[in-house]
This record gives sequence, C-alpha cells and structure tokens, in this order.
Amino acid sequence: VIAGNTLLYGATGGSLFVRGRVGERFCVRNSGATAVVEGVGDHACEYMTGGRVAILGPTGRNVAAGMSGGVAYLLDLDRAKVNGEMVDLEELPEGDVETLRQMLAEHQAETGSAVAERLLADWPASVGRFTKVMPRDYKRVLDAMEQAREAGEDVDAAVMAAVAPAPSNVTTTAKG
Repeated sequence: VIAGNTLLYGATGGSLFVRGRVGERFCVRNSGATAVVEGVGDHACEYMTGGRVAILGPTGRNVAAGMSGGVAYLLDLDRAKVNGEMVDLEELPEGDVETLRQMLAEHQAETGSAVAERLLADWPASVGRFTKVMPRDYKRVLDAMEQAREAGEDVDAAVMAAVAPAPSNVTTTAKG
C-alpha cells in the first residue's frame, strides 16, 4: 500500500493519480474528483455521489456500498467483492471508452505507470477487461435528462419525474 486509508474522503474536485495500491475506504463520499489507482482496500467508492474513478488492480470487499452517483471503472473485476445493492455492473458503453482511455493516458503521463502503459499499448483488448460500476438511480436520472433533451422537453421536469416515488397500490383504512 503506497497511500493510506480514506484517501479522497469527501473530495469535491481535482485529480489524483497513484502508481500503486491505496488503502481502505478510497473515495468514500467522493462527489467530484477524478482518480486512477492500481488497487484498493475494502469499501472503495463507498457512498460516492459524483466523480470518476478507475481502479487498475485488485479491490477489497464491499466496493460501491451506498454509491449513488459518479462512475467507477474496474479492471478484471471480481464481482463477488461488489456491494450490488445500489449499482449495476455494465460493459463500457462506447461513450465511456475514450473517457477511460484518456484517464489512463493521463495516469501514465503523470506517474510513469507500467500498468497503464501496458493497458494502453493493447487498448482494443484491454478495454474489454473493464467493468463500469453505475448507480441505478443516477443512471435513471441521466437517461431521463438525455431523453428530455432529445425530445425538446423540460429537463428539470424529467429529472423530477425520474426521482418521484412510484405510486403505491396499497390502500390503508383507518379504523376507529
């Protein structure tokens, strides 16, 4: 472990590139920072609400617990280590491929990372090894925004409709 526990706790912006593994609770409550590291301890991206994270090595357990926003890209993910209560695991959509490539290129340029260099050298094969960790509610809001823009509708109204609780089919009767 090259950097300690709780790195980027509550980060609101900026970028971090670490050539090596970091400790536990990496990017907890991250709300806007971009980070690339080469392995993490337990509870990475816990309660994350924004930002982008790429993890180029092994993870500890309970990844993405309570993650409600932001995006994480994990290399060779062990799905058993992800807390799937609020997130889905996806293949990288076409729009994310270039974003991730740029994150790795900047990581390699800033740190001299051999890991990033190897991944970038064979990018067409490497990109398929990544899994996108995407919070379900966040995706629903992003999709609603995109659909509203395409239809020329009010984006704010679409977001509010996307987050509104579903109507209940349960009827309660007071007995007196």
